[in-house]
Amino acid sequence: MAHHIKVAIADDHKIFRSGVINTLIPYENINVIFEADDGQHLLDLMNQQQPDVILMDLKMPNMDGIEATVKVKAQYPDVKVIILTMYEDDNFIVHLVENGANAYLLKNAEPEEIYEAICTTFDKGFYFNENVNLALLKKVLHKTKQQIKPTLKNEVQLNDRELEVLKLICNEQTTQEISEQIFLSPRTVEGIRQKLLEKLNVKNSVGIVLYAFRNGLIE
Repeated sequence: MAHHIKVAIADDHKIFRSGVINTLIPYENINVIFEADDGQHLLDLMNQQQPDVILMDLKMPNMDGIEATVKVKAQYPDVKVIILTMYEDDNFIVHLVENGANAYLLKNAEPEEIYEAICTTFDKGFYFNENVNLALLKKVLHKTKQQIKPTLKNEVQLNDRELEVLKLICNEQTTQEISEQIFLSPRTVEGIRQKLLEKLNVKNSVGIVLYAFRNGLIE
């Protein structure tokens, strides 16, 4: 990508900021123009120059990332905000996306994913990974659950093991986490997951969750 993307980072931990900036150094199209200690500091700095993309922590003193995201979006609607936080809560994800966040990443994300999120939000306006997709999907389904009538419940037969894996997938557990929890090898768990995809005629975990909600298999 030829275009240089101007990036700012707002986080109250200097060591974390430095770590993120260092991981972005190899990418020639990324230019980190400033770093801020909190939301108010970020807004003050934005009076002088605007980034294309902001990496925004949530828990910060003076002004947290939730308030800062709302204010940035009100004043600079074209600036993209990527939440970079330790909070993995669906409510946070949905609330921030509804208030204009363009992406939501956890602080343990790989550097490659942070880079991909920056480029994708800059080019396309948003970057939603599977965590975000599942959180938004659950929100939509909870709103519409009363209107959805089970239709396939009796057509698809799942055994106890498949139901167990399905419920753990709905809890956003990885293959490795599921294997440790139910004492099966990751390969066996992946085999069950593939079987679920075939039986339910869906393409990915989001499809599995959608099916489970629609058919009342999980709350």
